[in-house]
Parts: sequence; C-alpha cells; structure tokens
Amino acid sequence: MILSRLPAPMPPDETLRSRENPLYKRLRALKERGGDKELCLLEGPKLVLEALAAGIAVVEAATSPRAEASPAGAAALSALRGREVPVRRLTAELFSSLSEAETSQGVLALARRPTFDEERVLGGTPLVLVADGVQNPGNLGGLLRTAEAAGATGAILTTGCADPFSWKALRGSMGSAFRLPHLRGLSIEQALSALEKGGVAVLAAAKDGERRYDEADLRGPVALVVGSEGGGLPPAVLERAAARLRVPLAGPVESLNVGVAAALVLFEAARQRGFRGAGGRA
Repeated sequence: MILSRLPAPMPPDETLRSRENPLYKRLRALKERGGDKELCLLEGPKLVLEALAAGIAVVEAATSPRAEASPAGAAALSALRGREVPVRRLTAELFSSLSEAETSQGVLALARRPTFDEERVLGGTPLVLVADGVQNPGNLGGLLRTAEAAGATGAILTTGCADPFSWKALRGSMGSAFRLPHLRGLSIEQALSALEKGGVAVLAAAKDGERRYDEADLRGPVALVVGSEGGGLPPAVLERAAARLRVPLAGPVESLNVGVAAALVLFEAARQRGFRGAGGRA
C-alpha cells in the first residue's frame, strides 16, 4: 500500500463537536456495551486495515486530527474512503472519550462481525482449537492468533469464553478473529459432540496428562481443548478426551500460561504435518 500520498484533509466545518451527534452516540453506546450481536468497535489504523483486508464490512468510521498526521492513520483513512465508508472527524476531546488506548492513533470504526459455518472449521484435516471458559479477552485473542499462525483450520469458543470481538480480544488477536473460522455459542458438550460426530479426536491439555504432547500423533483430525487460567478443564471433559496431553516442566514450576501450552501443542501438530497451512514460512 502506498503511504506517500496523504488523503485530503476534511474541511473544518465537518468536525463533529457535540456529544448529541448520532455517530458519537452510536460509538459511545457500542463501547459501553462492549459490542452487540452484529457490530464491533475497531480502534487503530492497523486493526482497521486488517479488517478491510479480511473482507469485513466496515459501516462507518470516526477520526481525530492525529490520524491525518500519521502515515498509518492516513493509510487507514484512504482505505476506508476507497471503499466508500463514511468517515467523520471528531474533536480531540470527543475522540478521547471513546478511545480505549492510552495513546490513541485517531481511528475508530464500526464493523460487522463475521460469521463462520461448521464446515469451514472442520474442513480438510481438522486441527481445531477449543477454548472452554477462557474469560480473559487478551488471552482469548492470543489463542486465536496462535491457532491461525500454527495453521489451525478453526476454533470453537464455548459459551463461557470472552467475546473475541471486544477491544482487548481484538488487540490480542491482531486481526486473527477476522480470518480464523470459529464457532461461538456452543456448550462444551455440544462442541465435543460435534467434533466426535465429525471423526475428530479430542485431546485435552492437562498438567497431569498421561502422554507428553510431543509423543502424541497429531497428524490426523484432532482438536485441542484448553481451559481457563484458574480452573483448567472440568473432570468430565478430561474423562471424555481421547488423550490428555502434558508439557514436561523442569523445576518447581507447576503450570504454563494457557497460551503457551496451546502454542506448544499446536505448533507440534504443525511440525508433524510439515507446516502445511502455517503461512508457508517453514
């Protein structure tokens, strides 16, 4: 993308100054609700560009003078206008009241949440990440990013998980939530049943698992189930799993962050599969 030509600045009279403006109210309401069933709030030029590149429908956008002065902000604004997305400038004060970032980069956008079907998640030789009850949005976003990087076919996020399109989760996933096919709204029972019906072996990440993760055969259709940071996986899930995988630890360390444990297993699966689908950068 060419950054040298900045978009023409908006005329001063187009700057929105009132908190009663409909666009401001929509952005404010969405921020306070943490999104809704159809829309999510994007902040920052990089995330906006990632969404546009993934084919996400951006409905409207707001900017501050800061965005027009930076190459990244200018690129995002140019891309938005190139897709005929309405863009309005807010005063610095209004924009600051909407921003979640400590240092805002001056671009906010309303986007439609993507939806994915089960066939895309379980297509090919499935390598699926199942997150059960991962409530920390940053951790959930990081898991999606790791799964995409390892070439996973998709993910299943059970009903107890954080919203993958919340601001913190989107920041953690760095756009992976837009690209990685994933299913939401299933109970862990429904998720496991769907996987088993599709012939996918369910493997559980467990600190006291009977098999080392690097000794398991991960070349076939498999799903890795990980639990929350605090509680881990319920006993019923551990009992139902075809195998419980552990990461060997040295010293007195008792466990790993859920993201680290998932990364080790998923990339071991990618290695065994010859890094097919893992970005072609083996």
